[in-house]
Amino acid sequence: MRTKTRITAGLIGLLLLAASTGCGSSGGTARKAAPKANTTECKEKSGGGAVVDAIRKKGKLVVGTKFDQPLFGQQNAGNNKIEGFDAEIGRRITCAIFGPKNIESHVDFMSTPSKQRETSIQDGKVDIVIATYTINDERKKLVDFAGPYYVAGQDILVKKANTDIKSVTDLNGKKVCSATGSTSIKNLTEKAPQADTSITFDGYSDCVTALLDGRVDAVTTDDSILLGFISQHPNDLKLVKSPFTKEPYGIGLKKGENEFRTYLNDVLEQSFNDGTWAKAWETQVTPATGQKAPQKPTIDRY
Repeated sequence: MRTKTRITAGLIGLLLLAASTGCGSSGGTARKAAPKANTTECKEKSGGGAVVDAIRKKGKLVVGTKFDQPLFGQQNAGNNKIEGFDAEIGRRITCAIFGPKNIESHVDFMSTPSKQRETSIQDGKVDIVIATYTINDERKKLVDFAGPYYVAGQDILVKKANTDIKSVTDLNGKKVCSATGSTSIKNLTEKAPQADTSITFDGYSDCVTALLDGRVDAVTTDDSILLGFISQHPNDLKLVKSPFTKEPYGIGLKKGENEFRTYLNDVLEQSFNDGTWAKAWETQVTPATGQKAPQKPTIDRY
C-alpha cells in the first residue's frame, strides 16, 4: 500500500450513493457483488467557491482513500475498481460537483494509507481524503475536516477460538497489530500500556494476515473496518464487541479551505436527507454484515 496508485474508477455503481447507473462488485473473493442502487436523488450542487471551480476546470475530483479495507475502501482484485462506503461518499460528492451524468469519468481514487493522509492533502496530491479518517484535535492542526459522516468505535479482532481476550485491558502482554500512523495505536497504548505493538503495517489487511498466521494475538482498529475482514474470514475471525473509543469519520481537506468545507458539509447533509447516504451503507455494508444504516451523525460545522 505504500505505492500511491492512482486509479480512475470505471465503475458506475457499487452503490453509487450518488448518481449514474451501474453495478458494483465487491473487493474480495468472499463478498458478493453489491446490488444496483437507485441514484435518482443525486443532483448537481452549485457553490463551493474557488476550490470547486478549480476542480470543475480540471474535470476531476481526486479522492484519497484506502485500497485494502473491505466494506469501506477496497480495490477489487478482479477489475481494479474501488468499492465501499467511503468510495461511495466520494462518488456522492463528485455528483454534487459535476452532476449525475458520467460520474466515473470525473472521479479519480488514489491509494492513501493512514500515515500518508495529511501529507497527501497538504501536498495537493488529492483534493479530499475519505479513508476511515478519524477527526481529532491533533489532525485539525494540519488539515480541516468536513463531517463526520459516520461514527465508529475502536474494537478488537481475534481468532474465533480465542477466549482470553474480552476487553482492551486483556491486551496487556499480548502482541497487537494496527496500522502505522493511525489513532488506533495511540488509543491502545493509553488503555493497555503493556500491549506489544512492535508489529505494524501500512494497511490493516497485513495485520489480519499476521493474526491468521499467528504472529500477533489481536488486531485493533475501528469496528467498521474489522467487520469487513470478518466478512472475508467468517469461520476464522470474530469481533470481541467491546468498543473503547468513539471515532468520528470526516472528510479531510486543506487547512483554510473554509468555503469548500462548508460545501462538503452541505453535500453530506443533503445525502442524509435524500436517502443516498443510507443507500450507500445498505448496498456496501449491510449485505456482508447484516447491519442496517446507522444513526445519522451530527455535522460539526466548526
